Amino acid sequence: MSFDRRLFPVATLGGLLVLLAGCSGAPSPEESPVSPLTSYMNALYGGDLSEEEQQKRFEEQNKKSEDLVAACMTEQGFEYVPNIVSGSVMSSSGEEWQPEDREWVSQYGYGIINYPGRDTPVEPEQSSPDPNAAYVESLSPSEQAAFYEALYGPQPTEEELQAMNDETGDGGTYEYDWTTAGCSGAAQHETAGADPLQGEEFKTLSDSLNAFWMDMGTGPEFAAVDSEWVACMDEAGQPGFTTQSDASNSISEKYNAFWENASGTEGVSPNSPEVKELGEQEIALALVDLECREKVNYLDRRQEAQFAAEEKFVADHKSELEALKAAAEQARS
Repeated sequence: MSFDRRLFPVATLGGLLVLLAGCSGAPSPEESPVSPLTSYMNALYGGDLSEEEQQKRFEEQNKKSEDLVAACMTEQGFEYVPNIVSGSVMSSSGEEWQPEDREWVSQYGYGIINYPGRDTPVEPEQSSPDPNAAYVESLSPSEQAAFYEALYGPQPTEEELQAMNDETGDGGTYEYDWTTAGCSGAAQHETAGADPLQGEEFKTLSDSLNAFWMDMGTGPEFAAVDSEWVACMDEAGQPGFTTQSDASNSISEKYNAFWENASGTEGVSPNSPEVKELGEQEIALALVDLECREKVNYLDRRQEAQFAAEEKFVADHKSELEALKAAAEQARS
């Protein structure tokens, strides 16, 4: 199988960490209470920065990374002009997403088949031309292959491609290794070096955090509210679920299966009768789900359980988290 490294996704410039509350929907940022771990993660990944500060941080990281790539490619015997991204940091108020509002759910369900803005034409993004395009085109095919290998590293093997595209739900076995990702990987690693959680000093804390988030939602408080929600769904004629997320996942699985089976079939579109029918099933299921969430006070109880779990984690790892926060703030200054 041939593989174009120009299309290979590489590591992002900055870290991105999402704390999951383990429930469908959430209040707007203005209304959301701050969880015990939020201040530490904000310090680490810039969640406490304004949009302008995030934009400035992105631009500085991008320029530094591209300058490093250019120096590295020159050492490899190639020409390379830093490709400074002119895009902007995207932000959203989330106001268009209201999965706890009955009127919204009556129209969109979970927002899988239909969602706000689905039928709104998307304006093509204005992107700057690649300053290295002409140079690469001037190279022979073998020289182009060498250029991209120097830039991105060797093409992944069949096994690595399979692991990256693993759809079995276990996450696969492939692990990104910046040391084999060419000049781009080395530059991004050095640029992202401001993330102390990726260093050896905080490896124990990093492992503890990963284990904590993996286990989030498995405690007795979570099990109790899920059990009540399941009982409510059973009584309402929607059986077969063990956790609340199973409901929306069941629609996603059916939708994905539809497109897999329809691959190569002409005339199939998001407006096909089969998709419309699945959308109606989605809305019906989501409305029952919403009613059961409201009945058992699902969101508040899950959030209370999450905050309690985070408070315990913070108490158990207070000194490590404070050291991490200090290191992150120092790296940003």
